[in-house]
Amino acid sequence: QVQLVESGGGLVQSGGSLRLSCAASGSIFSIRTMGWYRQAPGNQRELVATIGNGDSTNYKDSVKGRFAISRDSAKRTVYLQMDSLKPEDTAVYYCYAVVQKFFTTRFSDYWGQGTQVTVTS
Repeated sequence: QVQLVESGGGLVQSGGSLRLSCAASGSIFSIRTMGWYRQAPGNQRELVATIGNGDSTNYKDSVKGRFAISRDSAKRTVYLQMDSLKPEDTAVYYCYAVVQKFFTTRFSDYWGQGTQVTVTS
């Protein structure tokens, strides 16, 4: 089995910072892309940031300049540094990874269970 376990969510004031972490474990042969999505009440799940195994990154426009995604491939861990947080960033944040399992030739999408980020005004 493949597991993605998030940590680092919490309650912060507007303008504050949080650092999310997600560690992948299990029957993993390789990981192509890792990233973060979020979902607020009444909204669809949306991409926040992704990072490839060559460290190329992609960000939602509204978080550019405030959030930074990084990864430690040896630890199979992805991070999201969130600065200058705004109330509209409040959501459940989900870790995402594109994983090739042992003894398979294709990549599949895996999701964490989510971590709550709440930003107060």
